[in-house]
Amino acid sequence: MQFRDLKSQYRALKEEMDAAIEVVLDSSDYIAGDQIDELERDLADYIGVRNCVSCGNGTDALVLALKAWGVGSGDAVFAPDHTFFSSAESAAFVGATPVFADVSEDTFTIDPESLTRVIEAVALEGKLKPRAIVVVDLFGLPADYERIREIADRYGLYILEDCAQGFGGVYHGKQAGSFGDISTTSFFPAKPLGCYGDGGAVFTDNDEWAALIRSMRVHGKGSSKYDNVRIGMNSRLDTIQAAVLQVKLKAFQEYELEDVNKVAARYTEVLRDCVKVPLVPEGYYSSWASYNILLKDEAQRDAVRVYLQENGVPTMIYYPKGLHQQKVFEEVCRYGESLAVTTDICKRTLAIPVSPYLSGEDQDRIIRLIREKTGADA
Repeated sequence: MQFRDLKSQYRALKEEMDAAIEVVLDSSDYIAGDQIDELERDLADYIGVRNCVSCGNGTDALVLALKAWGVGSGDAVFAPDHTFFSSAESAAFVGATPVFADVSEDTFTIDPESLTRVIEAVALEGKLKPRAIVVVDLFGLPADYERIREIADRYGLYILEDCAQGFGGVYHGKQAGSFGDISTTSFFPAKPLGCYGDGGAVFTDNDEWAALIRSMRVHGKGSSKYDNVRIGMNSRLDTIQAAVLQVKLKAFQEYELEDVNKVAARYTEVLRDCVKVPLVPEGYYSSWASYNILLKDEAQRDAVRVYLQENGVPTMIYYPKGLHQQKVFEEVCRYGESLAVTTDICKRTLAIPVSPYLSGEDQDRIIRLIREKTGADA
């Protein structure tokens, strides 16, 4: 059994995928082929923004966004404590200071009340200038953008939406990736829309920022790659990955997103009496980058994980520690926030296989094993 079944996905898309890759091989346009521009247009149309700029990976996408805003030393960038490292690493990379807010136990996304408290604490202290909020659409679910936009506008902050896991999610009729002043995604293979290597993209309605990011992703180029007008970086999506994503985007829209929601809905229906299942609030739609249950405590989580593994079911822990517990961020000020929800979630969370290609037989086995080990059917 695969955790995120990329093998079955390839088998389903093999004919189209092989043909798309062969076109690139025949053309030998491995960098900046026609597929890059085509993919960027398709992605911008899907998200509902004017500009999509592809790049080398999701972390670079975050860095490019922050650099476009001139974020750096002396600036505070707010991020959820429960997320992948790059959401805060990108801020530190450009010289800014990441400041962590807690998350909601129900949705795993940033808690607006905690966010407000740390923004006000930073402003009151006066040592750092609040500049931006990295808002993560975690595990497929968009954050509460109505409340976050109100907070950002109140304090004059940019919203940088990290929708690497939320691509395909919807919040009150709008696509994830359309809520940030700049939004980013990752095409890491296990993401809702992933390629066969590394890749990323930036989305924005701001034409000036898009042009700046297009320059910075290719060594700060001006009229050509040999006309360098600023310090940039080498962060390009290659043409083969663009061709792969064109095939996958079509399948994602036609049936994958619907099918993975069917799998998640069944989990929620039959597991809700024995574990805490993820909440999808009214008006939201998740793309289910992962399906994370919460057990009653760390001992039960570990016991269930071992039992599943012994029976051939792979699992993951997203994430085993909060960002404030990472060694590199141990000295970052918490500004009075205990970050207790994140700390608790890290001890109880367990991600189980979820995929548009997960068979009914495999799902039956996962459900049966979890119910057995939690004593739900005793």
